[in-house]
Amino acid sequence: MQTPPQQVPAVLDGPEVKFSDPHELLLGYLDWYRQALMRKIAGLSDEQLRTPVEPLGWAPLGLIKHLGWIERRWMRWGFAAEDLLPYPPGGDEAEWNVPAEQPAADVLAIYQDEVHRSRALATDASLTDSARTGGRFQSPEDAPTLGRILFHLLQEYARHAGQLDVARELIDGQTGE
Repeated sequence: MQTPPQQVPAVLDGPEVKFSDPHELLLGYLDWYRQALMRKIAGLSDEQLRTPVEPLGWAPLGLIKHLGWIERRWMRWGFAAEDLLPYPPGGDEAEWNVPAEQPAADVLAIYQDEVHRSRALATDASLTDSARTGGRFQSPEDAPTLGRILFHLLQEYARHAGQLDVARELIDGQTGE
């Protein structure tokens, strides 16, 4: 069966098409979604990055800040059991809002630093390795595997990338990857 002439098959987005190893696939898709977020905010002015999008109620830069905290919570506090602050002082409000005096470049640098740390932890471990105890998880029975944590991160990114698609279209009409 042929594709109708007016219809073009969608490009297979994501990591290298020859990846078959689950570890490579999870890390590849996470990196692809992380890069997709950067593509989706490219070209937005500082004001557009910071202004909450109605009816969503959050700004694109706030979403990036939130995802930095997600990386930190799940990989550094969760998987590696690092002794660190897993939530910002001020709760959800502080996690999603960027103070006017904080440069956008700082928010992006903090996010990229968390991504770098997460990637290093995930690259050096096996999908079957359990999270260390003492951070987010207090007992071995509660500690998920790295594979489970990465899959959770992947669904977080997929959901938020879709939300950012909608936000970008509401901001300036731009659509697509």
